[in-house]
Amino acid sequence: MSKEINDSRRRFLGAAAVTVAAAQLGVFGSADVRANEAVPAGANTRNPDKHTSFGLLKQIDAGTLNIGYAEAGPTSGPPVVLLHGWPYDIYSFVDVAPLLASAGYRVIVPYLRGYGTTRFLSSETIRNGQQSALAVDIIDLMDALKIKKAVLGGFDWGARSVDIVAALWPERCKALVSVSGYLIGSQEAGKIPLPPKAELQWWYQYYFATERGRAGYDKYRHDLAKLIWQLASPKWNFDDATFDRSAASFDNPDHVAIVIHNYRWRLGLADGEPKYDDLEKRLAQGPVITVPTITLEGDANGAPHPDPSSYAKKFSGKYAHRNITGGVGHNLPQEAPQAFAQAILDVDGY
Repeated sequence: MSKEINDSRRRFLGAAAVTVAAAQLGVFGSADVRANEAVPAGANTRNPDKHTSFGLLKQIDAGTLNIGYAEAGPTSGPPVVLLHGWPYDIYSFVDVAPLLASAGYRVIVPYLRGYGTTRFLSSETIRNGQQSALAVDIIDLMDALKIKKAVLGGFDWGARSVDIVAALWPERCKALVSVSGYLIGSQEAGKIPLPPKAELQWWYQYYFATERGRAGYDKYRHDLAKLIWQLASPKWNFDDATFDRSAASFDNPDHVAIVIHNYRWRLGLADGEPKYDDLEKRLAQGPVITVPTITLEGDANGAPHPDPSSYAKKFSGKYAHRNITGGVGHNLPQEAPQAFAQAILDVDGY
């Protein structure tokens, strides 16, 4: 009884803190949302006075990596781990983190392998970008930080990783927020051709399948990334400073190798590591996610993404889907930080 009262009190105070912090950021949105309801991102989600830095980053050895990560909020707070995608980085959560920190959460935002200050501990380690490897990185990070269980949130590659952790290790995931829903795939699924318009959206995947594409991404990684930002979020008027801050993370020495392997592995053009074979077999079966979940989608997402109706049954626990309106694209946490933070707070209360 005492624990239930304390949890309810924390959620109440957390909601109040998010509301106050959002008002300070100039961000306004709904705090009480029903399943499948459209949620306004807020008139001022692109406030020019938004945060521009996490402050001093931390490093920790975890599994095969030395992971760079940002941390915000009290170390004794309930943990939240937030994962970025490609071609983005931890700054996708630069406005989400202070909102959650002000609500009492310990917020961890790591650079994925191949990004920012994250490095492989050994030059002999395969630069592997397959889906299970990235998910294991998160388990390794939680182990290194002595986090037994956390609320997980992510988008793009990050959404796939948090989906996998929730599916294969539900004991480590208290609740889940996943942009674009259920993104677990397999090499077999990657063999199935899509309608021409859908294939066109994946042009860069086929570009990366060629040696010309690998060399082109290596040479023009910043230019290609900016193009993806523009295509994926056509109504997000980000400035050069915002892009350049994230683009610096693509200068990681392993970035190109990880990105190219990720997309080639999806098409069955590159092998994964045998040690992940059992995990991939389980993922190929499309495991149902049992933990409480909120999925999000922006109304102006220009990147390939599934229709919410196609994955709703993949979540068997308490579940809601929210459409975030107002011209919100693929980089939803950065474009609509208050809506993302509110989803974390709400799903933690399920």
